[in-house]
Amino acid sequence: MPRVNDSAMTASTAMARQVRRRWRDREAPDGDVIMFADGSLTVMELLRMRPPDRLDDPRAESWHWTETLRATEWSTDSWVEVDSALATHTHAGSRAWAGESAHHGSIGWVALTRDDAGSTLEWLAVSSWSNPFHEVTLDDTAVTAVSTAGRIWTFPRNAPQKVRITDDPACPGSRR
Repeated sequence: MPRVNDSAMTASTAMARQVRRRWRDREAPDGDVIMFADGSLTVMELLRMRPPDRLDDPRAESWHWTETLRATEWSTDSWVEVDSALATHTHAGSRAWAGESAHHGSIGWVALTRDDAGSTLEWLAVSSWSNPFHEVTLDDTAVTAVSTAGRIWTFPRNAPQKVRITDDPACPGSRR
């Protein structure tokens, strides 16, 4: 039977413990990232694909969040607080959270947890380029969050790095 590398297993376990501790302390890595409960981290880049047609309407911009790096061992010098939860929604034993990190330039964040006593983390997405998120819904397939700028972020529950960002269809002049 193959043996698992004990040092790799120890590092992975330590990283997962650190992620759980940081979530309990309501902290997340600074930047554009998705932090998973197993200790892995996906670094993302938010790209503006199309500038606004009207400078006074930021919803007319087109954005895309793309994965640039995935790591199972990582460290960060800077953590942001995710203590300002502006919205939450439960569905089928899970809870979606959305909010802002006001002390770091009003950074937006979205999380998926189990709906248990400890709000056990599944994943947490932080975007230093996003406005705060003030609405969130959860269903069997996705976590959908709406930013204060009117952008709709749809995170597949099991692959949040494949997020889709669209404009708010209820706002006049916005496009999909």
